[in-house]
Formats: sequence, structure tokens, C-alpha cells
Amino acid sequence: MSIWGKLAERYEGKEQEPHKILALDGGGIRGILPLEVLARMEALLARATGTGEKFRLCRYFDYIGGTSTGAIIAAGLARGMGVRELIDFYATTGPAMFDRQFILKRWKALYKSEPLKKELQTVYGSRTTLNPNDLECLLLAVTRNRTTGSPWPISSNPQAAYNDPRRKDCNLRIPLWKIVRASTAAPVFFPPEVIEWDPKDKDKAFVFVDGGMTPYNNPSFLLYRMATEPAYKLNWATGEDKLLIMSVGTGAAPILGEDVDDPDRGLLGNVGGIPGALMYGAMVDQDTSCRHIGRCVHGAPLDREVGDMVPRAPLSKELGRKFLYARYNADLSKEGLRKLGLPKIDPQAVSRLDSIKAIGDLRRVGKAVAREIKLEHFGPFL
Repeated sequence: MSIWGKLAERYEGKEQEPHKILALDGGGIRGILPLEVLARMEALLARATGTGEKFRLCRYFDYIGGTSTGAIIAAGLARGMGVRELIDFYATTGPAMFDRQFILKRWKALYKSEPLKKELQTVYGSRTTLNPNDLECLLLAVTRNRTTGSPWPISSNPQAAYNDPRRKDCNLRIPLWKIVRASTAAPVFFPPEVIEWDPKDKDKAFVFVDGGMTPYNNPSFLLYRMATEPAYKLNWATGEDKLLIMSVGTGAAPILGEDVDDPDRGLLGNVGGIPGALMYGAMVDQDTSCRHIGRCVHGAPLDREVGDMVPRAPLSKELGRKFLYARYNADLSKEGLRKLGLPKIDPQAVSRLDSIKAIGDLRRVGKAVAREIKLEHFGPFL
């Protein structure tokens, strides 16, 4: 029997055929923002393919990957859920997932992990794993192994070295909800997640924290590598007509330091802002790498020097890039929101990872970004 299980017909021996990848950023409750982008994408593709309400993104995209809140969405999509189902999940269970603990216990974590655990088990099934028979497409969830201090991108690719069923620590046996919970274990917000790969070997038990604490809070270029690098054994073909990568963010804005006229205050401000600044820099770096190696068809300017890196040539003209690429994200600064036609939205409120009260505003931002999607961005992949 094929290691691909029910997905054998779709993936086995299809390395040279065109493939499509969807990458989803981390960002806490802000995950509802990219869901509005995905809702429009789902609707446009449903009409373009003539499949109507039965259309699911997992039928179109061959590999869906995400970090933190992006992993929650990616797992749901890979299980065959529609985007509207996931929007309802975020809107109704978001407050429960971020339920505040008693104030004296906040030294452990600001929020309880149990509501999130319970909801993830309900959505994915408590016994669902990364086994191809449990999914509708390939899935990647980015985690950080705090025990080893290294990023751990965990994929459902059955050909990968650590997914060999003969291994006692085979990744494919781990419950899906546990892997997603590990990817979302943001320090301060949620306690770490402990996963035992081999219950009989204590050296195979590791502590995991949020995948956003790695260089892959935006996992787009990571997904490209894991789909094409021979070590991962997928060996998908590259080319502007062979590989498509769609990347969707949870909103971002440059983090400015304190006033230079107050250096002491600036020093404290810089120390406190290091994690956010690193995450922002890593996000931009992944995006820039994709635009450099791939052919970008849509994306906001990266900076004043390189601009948006979108070639001013028709898609019919081959440029020799490794893949076709589009990036959809929101600038959550005051000026960015004004350009989206949302000047009354508070930038600070929608920038927080736990912006429960701003869910409505986040959805409005997502719908504004969603209007940027055009079918021509999909090039020859329709």
C-alpha cells in the first residue's frame, strides 16, 4: 500500500506536475484578518473552477502551511473545512481561547491553555493525526522546540525522514491538535506544550513554544524549500508555470523606537520591543526572499529602495523565476489603515495578538485587503 494512503493518486509520482502552495502567517486572534482574505479567494476560485459551494481550498492548494494562528487555519483547511467555518470558529471561540486567568496566577501564563486545547480537539478530532488518510492535502505547522532551542517545522509529507512509520518517533502519529497547540503556545499568552514522540524514551519528550518565535512567522519561503529541496524528498518542479505560492499575513506595521532625545527611555523601549521587532524583520525577510527568487505578481512595497519587486512585464513573458508569488497583507499603521479606507480604526487595538474587542475591526481590515485579490494573480494555475 502506498505511504500516501488516500492521497496517492494526487501526489505519488507527480513531482513534475504543477503545484500550488498556501502560506499563512502567525498573529494571535488577528488570524481572523487573513480568513477574510481567504474567504474572497475561496469565492473567486469557486466561481472560476465552476465547483460552487463544494469548492474547498484544500482541493486547489497542494501544500498548506502556517505558523501559530496560521497553523490553526492551515490545519482546518487541510482537514477539508470551508473558510466560513473557520471564521465562525474564530468569532465564537476567540474569547474562550483567550480566557483570562486569576490575576495571581498570571506569572505562569496570562491566558488558560485548556479552552484552546478543548476547541482544537473539537475542530480537528482528538484522534486525528498528520497521517495522509486524515488530511485532504499536505500540511505544515511551524513550531519551536524550546528543549533544543531550534525551529521545528512539522510536515505531513510521508516521504520525509522523520515521517517514516518504522520510526518509533514518527511525526505522523502525533495528534494534530497537539502539533497545532504547540505552534500556538505563545510565551506569556499560553503555557508551553509538551509532546512525547516515544512514550518509552524520555529523551524523545520535548517542550514546544509558539512557532512565531522562529524566523518563520511568515512561512512562505520555508514552504518553498520544503517542497523543492531534495532532502525533504518531495522534489517538486520549479518554474513560473510549475509552482505557485500565495502568502497571506495577519497584518503588520514597522515598530518605531523611542525619541532619540530621550536615550535612556529609548534603551528600555528597545529592549521591550526586541521580540516584536525580530518577528517583523523575519516576516519581511521571508517575503523579500520570495520576491527575489520567485516572480511576484502582487505585494505592497517592501521599502523605498527595492519597492514592491513586481516585474513590469506581462505574465506571458517568461522571466526564469523559480515560482509565481503573491503576498496579501495589511499595514496596520495609522497611515496604512487610512489607505485601506479605514481611518477610524485604532491601530493599537488591531495590532494586539489578543484583540478580542477588535474582532469586528480586524474583519473589516481583512475585507479591505481581500479586494486586492485578482484572478490574474493566479496566472497559468487556473
